Amino acid sequence: MRRTGIFGAQLCFTLLVCAFMFVPVVLSIMAGFTANYIRGFSSGLTLRWLFEVWGLYRDAIGLSLLIALACLSVTLVVGVPAAYFLAKANHWSTRLLEELLVTPLAVPGLAIALGLIITYGGVREFRSHWTFILVGHVLYTLPFMVRSVLAVLSSIDLKTLEEGAASLGANYWQRFFTIGLPNARSGIVAGALMVITLSVGEFNITWMLHTPINKTVPVGLADSYASMRIEIGSAYTTIFLVMIVPLLLLIQYVAEPVQRGRARKDAAAVPQPAGPP
Repeated sequence: MRRTGIFGAQLCFTLLVCAFMFVPVVLSIMAGFTANYIRGFSSGLTLRWLFEVWGLYRDAIGLSLLIALACLSVTLVVGVPAAYFLAKANHWSTRLLEELLVTPLAVPGLAIALGLIITYGGVREFRSHWTFILVGHVLYTLPFMVRSVLAVLSSIDLKTLEEGAASLGANYWQRFFTIGLPNARSGIVAGALMVITLSVGEFNITWMLHTPINKTVPVGLADSYASMRIEIGSAYTTIFLVMIVPLLLLIQYVAEPVQRGRARKDAAAVPQPAGPP
């Protein structure tokens, strides 16, 4: 009876926390489908606001996806080899390099953006191009990719695997592609999840770096709530969720086979008890 009471209390607390987090989101989404938010659902349901948001901000939605995919590509090309190098090396200079890589996490996004503007803002073509925003997103998300991959590679006996491959004549890049990448798959998937979601939802850096012709989804969302009807902002929130949730589900779907394969590998590595003589 006591366990049942404790379980019921824990369940109620969990449901209250979930309601506290999700009810505002649900109400915001529902406001985007009402004809008049002030009158409530008695005014009727409509898709008008969704179509208006799409007409006003479809370029921002496309740009956000483009920047997120470009950011993922850059962090994969730069971050995965960097994590592999850091996992192999054991020197104070590599530890210093690792700390420098994660420094952007300790710096406010506005400060990062201001530094980019001061340094490169005078290059007009670069300042007005979406790649200027991309640089800020890469600086902000690269540590997540490096740390995710580094954590996985540090959990295995990489040195022994490297020595075995080297004894068979494998060079650095052969060892990277045949040992590093296969063993780092789960870290790469986790890093990709964080990079895409952070890039799509990043506001502070983007707000400072964007121009009127280079607006992303978070900037457009802020504009819609600040200067338009609340129905427009709520409909924008709905479109944002429709855009980001499938990306999360897709990455989780890709991650599941990797996690199952890793679990089978770990289970196979556990020594089995000896049978009766």
